[in-house]
Amino acid sequence: MISVTGIKICGLTSEADAELVNEFDIDYAGVVMFFPKSRRNTDPDTAGRIVRTLRDSIIPVAVTVKPTHEEIEEAVRCGFKYIQVHGDVKKELIEGSPLPVIKAFNVDDLPMLGEYNTYSNIVGYVFDAADPGSGKTFDWDMLRGLDTGGRTVILAGGLNAENAAEAISRAAPDAVDVSSGTENDNGKGKSREKTAAFVSAVRSAEA
Repeated sequence: MISVTGIKICGLTSEADAELVNEFDIDYAGVVMFFPKSRRNTDPDTAGRIVRTLRDSIIPVAVTVKPTHEEIEEAVRCGFKYIQVHGDVKKELIEGSPLPVIKAFNVDDLPMLGEYNTYSNIVGYVFDAADPGSGKTFDWDMLRGLDTGGRTVILAGGLNAENAAEAISRAAPDAVDVSSGTENDNGKGKSREKTAAFVSAVRSAEA
């Protein structure tokens, strides 16, 4: 059957990136915030402009590492609909977030999944390689049969147009998440050619 796997493009840094995402009618758009170590880190003013550029049908996601309550409130002001949380944070912060939470996992943290399944404000999980953000893949078969409490499963980690179909076939995620696999060769901004190839690969994949 034809896959209906969703697509999340992460690491948007400009309104031009947002326009590209609009062109391909992506499901989720991720913007890195409050993490200066990332070359994709985006200030709130720019993030707000990106969100306002996105079509209403696209869900904007603030991608954060151990955010504070104040940072989550800033993401709300920017217009984000979801917040993606990396790293260990207190249950009170996740449950008290005014935005629904996508909790990011690296595969070494899977034993914690049962604990997070008890949180009511988590709507989905991003599963990444042991070194998150490295652009490396992992054993996709690990995701089959995981009990995620019915939450959205998003597969990340080194995905590109060449391996997306295999990843979908093996992991059967609800959505796939790509960042570096759609970037220009210089690492700055999104490539229309790579984005088009990735979207085509995902939408033509058979799960």
